[in-house]
Amino acid sequence: MDIENVSLKTRTTPKDFFINLGAIVALYTVVVSLLNLLFTVINVAYPKVSSYPDYYVGSSSISFPVATLMIFFPIYFFLMWLLEREYSSMPEKKNLPIRRWLTYITLFIAGLTLAIDLVTVIYYFIDGQELTIGFLLKVLSLFAVIFVVFMYYISDIRGKLTASSRKVWSVVALVIILASIIWGFSVLGSPRTQRLMRYDSQKVSDLQSIQYEVINYWQMKGKLPANLSAINDSISGYVTPIDPDTKEAYVYKVIGEKTFQLCADFNLPTAVNKITVKIMPGENWIHDKGQECFNRTIDEQLYPLRPDPKILTPVR
Repeated sequence: MDIENVSLKTRTTPKDFFINLGAIVALYTVVVSLLNLLFTVINVAYPKVSSYPDYYVGSSSISFPVATLMIFFPIYFFLMWLLEREYSSMPEKKNLPIRRWLTYITLFIAGLTLAIDLVTVIYYFIDGQELTIGFLLKVLSLFAVIFVVFMYYISDIRGKLTASSRKVWSVVALVIILASIIWGFSVLGSPRTQRLMRYDSQKVSDLQSIQYEVINYWQMKGKLPANLSAINDSISGYVTPIDPDTKEAYVYKVIGEKTFQLCADFNLPTAVNKITVKIMPGENWIHDKGQECFNRTIDEQLYPLRPDPKILTPVR
């Protein structure tokens, strides 16, 4: 009878399977999101020196990794608490195959990542490549996060974790995550600042789109459109965008035969905006806070007129 009870206790139930699997999935999600957050902040704080200064260098956002950490870290903490409660009442469950498999897989991945991290640093050093601050910080961040995971699970598999030591590890993990989030907001700005950055980036993208359509109109008709409604096209489906922030139309003025002006009202100067906006080399969209106007003169050599297909002589 006792043998049957022990067998039942060491049998993997659906509850055991999904709690253990859920804890590991939550752990991987937390680690990936934390590294994504750290790498994003490092990219902004220590950007690469680009040979194309007309590109904004920055990051899209830290909103998603922060939101993921805020949800999945408590989930991981809760699932681990459930497991520890099970182990306290039935210590035999510590030897469940599902738990040992997932733990060893995690140790294997963590150890392999640490080894690759160290190999990368040594390779860069021996190969004479530049070890920038941004690169070193990424390597250090990856090493620190994965090392904490590795040490926690190696201590767990060796049976050296106690209730008090688990609390210490939990506090360490919480401090690392909170410090990373605070650092992220200090570099990229508050959620409101990031929203203003996104508005400004969209405005630049809209002006690029309008500029392209105005040039296309001039190439087709040999003159600039009188207003923005003239470039709307029901066939292609193009509709002139409006300011996403103020919901008003962008300012467009015809200054000369081949010169026009585009204006928008920006929330922040270009130097403050960390949101990535891809700009064609040679274009200038640098702006200050407030209304900024961009004068554009069409170069016929770069944008030649397109011949009217109606007057083309067919080839016989």
